[in-house]
Amino acid sequence: MVSASFRFYEELNDFLAPARRYRDITVPCARAATVKHMIEALGVPHTEVELVLVNGESVGFDRQLRDGDRVSVYPRFETFDVTPLLRVREHPLRTTRFVADAHLGGLARLLRMTGFDTLYDNNFADEDIEAIAAHDGRIVLTRDRELLKRRTITHGCYVHALKPELQFAEILARLDLARSARPFTLCLACNAPLHAVDKASIEHLLPEGVRERHTRFSTCDVCRRVFWEGSHWVKMRALIGRLLPRD
Repeated sequence: MVSASFRFYEELNDFLAPARRYRDITVPCARAATVKHMIEALGVPHTEVELVLVNGESVGFDRQLRDGDRVSVYPRFETFDVTPLLRVREHPLRTTRFVADAHLGGLARLLRMTGFDTLYDNNFADEDIEAIAAHDGRIVLTRDRELLKRRTITHGCYVHALKPELQFAEILARLDLARSARPFTLCLACNAPLHAVDKASIEHLLPEGVRERHTRFSTCDVCRRVFWEGSHWVKMRALIGRLLPRD
């Protein structure tokens, strides 16, 4: 049996037992234990970790721990550049796409409303989410820290807030997404891209009052729904105005 000391920084402490927060803790480790194994044994999902230093040197998750090792564990850096250091993932995701668990339907809707590709189905099991994330290169959004500990999930965010609007603000800030928002470009129902459509081609599908009052329309090729800038759109536009920070 070997032992190593750990220190977790910033919001990673939220995952620890109160007595272990914001301090050095020494814990016993199995002889072949890796950095990833011990970080998660202490309660922190590996997807929340951006950088690990062992005895002052940057290491990957597969580094085996030795007796007396000093381990510093850091979350995502937002205020300074750590590019010269080796992060625990070899490559970032090329595109920002999400898959949300069954408890985050409201967040998924807000992300789609602002143009972020987000898969959601309240029937998704953990195994489904894990497979989708691995196959599509998606970021897992969840309030289940055990889901984020699954081996093949490489990118994920534990959502701390309980209400959808606060959850959206949390994800927006953490991943610096505000400048990438493209409101009303995805179907809220099925997540497929929307495109403009000529009124004449869909006029027969419209309620009489809509035909008279509106000229601009968009449609989804997957679910075939037609959208226009009615009162519901105005309310969503106002909501987005509140949610997205202004320059």
